[in-house]
Amino acid sequence: MTYELSDLSRSVFSSLGVTGLDDPLSIGASPGNRECILLVDGMGKNAIDKYGRDFPNISSLHYDRTLKATFPSTTATSLTSLGTGRRAGEHGMVGYTMRVPHSGRPERLLNALKWDERIDPQIWQPHDTLFEIAMAQGISVSHVSGKRYENTGFTRAALRGGRYRGANTLTELVSETIDSLKSDRSFVYLYLNDVDEASHGEGFGSEKFLTGMRKVDSLIEQLTTMLPKGTRLWVTSDHGMINRGEYCVLGKENHLLEDVSLLGGEPRNRYLYVEESQIEKVRARWRDFFGSQVEIYSRDEAITRGLFGPKVLDQVIERIGDLIVVAQGDLILVEPDREALQLAMVGHHGGLTADESEIPLLSF
Repeated sequence: MTYELSDLSRSVFSSLGVTGLDDPLSIGASPGNRECILLVDGMGKNAIDKYGRDFPNISSLHYDRTLKATFPSTTATSLTSLGTGRRAGEHGMVGYTMRVPHSGRPERLLNALKWDERIDPQIWQPHDTLFEIAMAQGISVSHVSGKRYENTGFTRAALRGGRYRGANTLTELVSETIDSLKSDRSFVYLYLNDVDEASHGEGFGSEKFLTGMRKVDSLIEQLTTMLPKGTRLWVTSDHGMINRGEYCVLGKENHLLEDVSLLGGEPRNRYLYVEESQIEKVRARWRDFFGSQVEIYSRDEAITRGLFGPKVLDQVIERIGDLIVVAQGDLILVEPDREALQLAMVGHHGGLTADESEIPLLSF
């Protein structure tokens, strides 16, 4: 059976006695009523497989199992699944950029990580987070992450609830985590993004990537020696990473954006928003151009395949592309007005390959 981040967070909060939650990972009751999830952005299973043995503190952890990232395998979707314990079809954060239905002509895109203050985060993602549910049942919940993320629309949508403890340095990350776990029945969500930033900027496996992994190793060393007795530490990620090879600039010297009213998603997974009468015409054009380099699904096909989970709520459906184009191999699909930015990024994710979608679950 394949498990996702939403399964991990439900199990961890269930282990602390939060009622109404299942324990899909069968981790049982928390031994010391103190639980910590460290999420290392971009540290997929391929990072552990290829480089884990080079880092003594990472490799000293127990490899519990391999989890699967959400679809798309992207930060906004995965972290919302962790925060809510729900799959994308329910929480509605279905990508990095996605259509805001009924937002005018032309309709707008929401960039989930940059947000749009015209959109109320609690309306866009209306479900109580696990953080809120646990707080209401007397658990001390803390979110330790960069200070710049505290009041973003994304945080307010996906990870609201609990006490936000801004921390920018390694020392601050450790001290805020340790202090947060001194309370009885406590939970900390700890987030680190150095590996992801390094992989995007210079590539998976680059020297900057290895520097990011060394920071993770140092953080784990300090946590495992300083965490209050009885604390259980879980280390995981939101997605893996691949380095780009081939690329196509959409609409540049090709006709791929004809009849496409809005282009969303990201370079490894594109949402095409198309008038219903043009869907099959656009699909055929993209199929003829790319052949086996992409997989193309209609929205209904993607939902039927369960890509967004077993349930897709009515208010979520129109956020998903009318056509979903998933790049294969190391291809990226570049927006013409963001060509320089997207081609400057070496590492990418969002698709369905194992390197993008398989994430580790380590425990201490």
